[in-house]
Amino acid sequence: MHISIIGTESLGVRGLCTVVTVAGRTIVIDPGVALGYRRHGKLPHPCQVYVGAQVRRRIIESVATATDIVISHYHGDHVPLVNANPFQLAVRQVAEACRNNQFWCKAPDYPLNAMSVRYNELSQALERNLPIVDGTGDDLMTFSTPQPHGEHGNNLGTVMMTRITDGGEVFVHASDIQLLDDGAVSQILEWEPGIVLVSGPPLYLKHISQKHATRARLNALNLARNVRVLIIDHHIMRSESGCRWFDDLASETGHKVMCGADFMGRDRLLLESWRDRMYREMPVPEGWHDAYTRGEIDIDAYEPGHFLADG
Repeated sequence: MHISIIGTESLGVRGLCTVVTVAGRTIVIDPGVALGYRRHGKLPHPCQVYVGAQVRRRIIESVATATDIVISHYHGDHVPLVNANPFQLAVRQVAEACRNNQFWCKAPDYPLNAMSVRYNELSQALERNLPIVDGTGDDLMTFSTPQPHGEHGNNLGTVMMTRITDGGEVFVHASDIQLLDDGAVSQILEWEPGIVLVSGPPLYLKHISQKHATRARLNALNLARNVRVLIIDHHIMRSESGCRWFDDLASETGHKVMCGADFMGRDRLLLESWRDRMYREMPVPEGWHDAYTRGEIDIDAYEPGHFLADG
């Protein structure tokens, strides 16, 4: 089994896109990407836009060679969108490549919300029926029943987790559970994985309390005690406080816990948490984002190398 994390916060974008190659199949999980559209009142910095464009290209290439595509839920950083903004992945960019893929999709939440409507939009744009697979699977993959997107009882809907097996190796992609629901963590442990990729808690949000941070930490420690590798990324890496929470946890577990960049052997590119700093150090010309949308910007001039060097 080969696991490649293409796009997540420690790699410079919002998302949890992962490619798993196993048993002659190439499985793309959550082929979406986004940049926080506004953060601290600011649109994505050009350095973020550059990285987002590179990740978007890699997702398109991966979809073109995939045998299977898994959609865990319908937020815009996890799925191609019909009405994508300039920093997301549009369905039209992958529609032709998706003609022959096998899809595995989470059911829309009911009553329908704006996110779940995207299931129907995706089906119509691809001109095919997309199978709903919650709680089912095949000889290679198993899909969970709907799990809370974060804390149980919130209004963010549900997500579907994926278990992939290869002989004695088990990988679990636990998209957006945020380590905030004990039931979701129990399901992961029942699957007896060796490697788990999971979203950490969104500590940058005002309604997330110390109680939430503690619960997520205890659930992470529980997982770390029972798996070989625990990869935590996504929401947790969007703020400096989240990065500190993560580093404390990694240290406590003897660095058995790692982020996506660590797992991939790459430098951390925490652009979401660096947005204010990037605007200070590299001011953005007025009208830049409109010019980018019109295709008038040479995005290659904004490769964020010096931010990596400075950390």
